[in-house]
Amino acid sequence: MIDCPESSRKQGKTSRNVGSMKHFLRPSSYTRSRSILTYLALLTGVATFMPGNTVAATLFACLAIVLGWGNLRLAARVLFTLIILFTLVAMTYAPEALPKATGNMAQIGALIITVMLLSAVLGQSNDLKVISRSLFAGKSLLRYLSMTFGTALLSIPLNFGAVGVVATMIGLQAKAQGDSALTHNAARAVVRGFGASPMASPLSISFVMTLTFLPNLPSWKLIALGLPVATFYLLAGTLAREEEPLHKDMPAPSEYSQSALISWLRFVAIIALICVGTFVLNAKAGLLYSQSVTLSCLTAVVAGLVYRRMADGVVSLPSLAGINNELLIMGGSSFLGGIIGTFALNWLGIHFSLPSWAYPLVAGTVPWLFFASGTLGVNPIITCTLLGSILGPIWPEYSLLGLGLGIVVGWGVTIAGTPYSANSLLLESCTGYKAKRVSYEWSLRYSLITLTLSSLLCILLTLPRGL
Repeated sequence: MIDCPESSRKQGKTSRNVGSMKHFLRPSSYTRSRSILTYLALLTGVATFMPGNTVAATLFACLAIVLGWGNLRLAARVLFTLIILFTLVAMTYAPEALPKATGNMAQIGALIITVMLLSAVLGQSNDLKVISRSLFAGKSLLRYLSMTFGTALLSIPLNFGAVGVVATMIGLQAKAQGDSALTHNAARAVVRGFGASPMASPLSISFVMTLTFLPNLPSWKLIALGLPVATFYLLAGTLAREEEPLHKDMPAPSEYSQSALISWLRFVAIIALICVGTFVLNAKAGLLYSQSVTLSCLTAVVAGLVYRRMADGVVSLPSLAGINNELLIMGGSSFLGGIIGTFALNWLGIHFSLPSWAYPLVAGTVPWLFFASGTLGVNPIITCTLLGSILGPIWPEYSLLGLGLGIVVGWGVTIAGTPYSANSLLLESCTGYKAKRVSYEWSLRYSLITLTLSSLLCILLTLPRGL
């Protein structure tokens, strides 16, 4: 049997196409190109002086996301499809929504990239190893408090990287001494500490997105209220833990304690400088809050790379090829928020408002909506996008604090108390403790009580003036 040349050419072309598609769908494909495009998205996102910078940043980010298609989770792929559909609809019916959408994605995308860079740079520090080990020292109550507050503090610059650092230590402790109340409480402390970060951290994604959708809410008011709420949340966690045997106390050597103290002081100083830089840029320079956080964190990244160069003699930029899921979920959600907000205003009308008695009721349901969505696997970023883009434009300015608090507290309780959040899954992979067990069996009552109290506080803050 003689093969036809034309048939052979077609088969060869088909084989090449199949090979190209397999290469495209491979998670490790185009890593260098993805990293370069992500850095370009960062640079154009912060270059506000450049005409069309938001469109350029959005395009670079989308190209990096598409090249990493094989690395995307299912939820991220669905979200990207929605972005394309909403963009086409907006181009047809509401083209004025696109500048706001690209502006949101450029700002939030640059922030996400910078935060991941900061986490990568600080993650190379020897101080971090000393700090993570110090969290296991001391008596039972002190150990729980140091671990939960320590994780909350580490989460400010490291995001969920803090969970990975401390959870790894918990996993090693469980392997060395077995499953015990000590490791159970440590797991509780870590997820709750990470959950407190969105409630009070001025550098958290929750704060930035909340203030993006509620631009008339002063950042200092949200921080001033969120900080005591987060502190109460962490302190109350001491009442929702297991009793540990007396022999489990592990006092730390004095030399090691002094070393840990110095490491903690250096770490806190870095966080304080970033926060001060954020407030100065926001209040004095007049930059948007998201831009202020991005530039402050980026300055810390550059300083860290320069220090590493001086200390080690070599330095290399971290690869950003692997953050396309975070970039799409967070940046893409903010893009959708810009479009949905415009659609909502066009549909409801610019003068639409609820009855004055309805705002407190809606504010009281916001934390519960976050938690209910989280139990279904919906990322808090998407919930924030929908609520912020729809409620933000119609919310009275005198009660913005109640809505803002409901968003950040609902966000925090959701990532700490539901099994589908990134930190719960990361804890499960590091310790072996099932995410549903940590979230529901160990902390459900604690989460429900927190939601109830926070809802009542949101209602009080949203009551009409004069009552």
